[in-house]
Amino acid sequence: MPVEGNVTVHHVKGLHARPATVFVNTASEYESEIRVGKTGADELVDAKSSLAIMSLGVEEGDEITITANGADSEQAIKRLITVVEADFELHQE
Repeated sequence: MPVEGNVTVHHVKGLHARPATVFVNTASEYESEIRVGKTGADELVDAKSSLAIMSLGVEEGDEITITANGADSEQAIKRLITVVEADFELHQE
């Protein structure tokens, strides 16, 4: 069963370049299928693809929806929300 979470992006550059790379690297640590998109928009893209994420044009202040489907989906959603809330500055655990 898919798990979903919403979080607001506060990073000054939104979800572009380095922040997108941090997001993708974190999502890639999980086996679940993970998708992300602007909250309220129809488009959800592969959260393990930097180009797909950057194509969303997420800016500072935009809310994003993250969905995950798989055995570790709850952990993935929690971690990705934490990464966004920390402005993509998390140290490796």
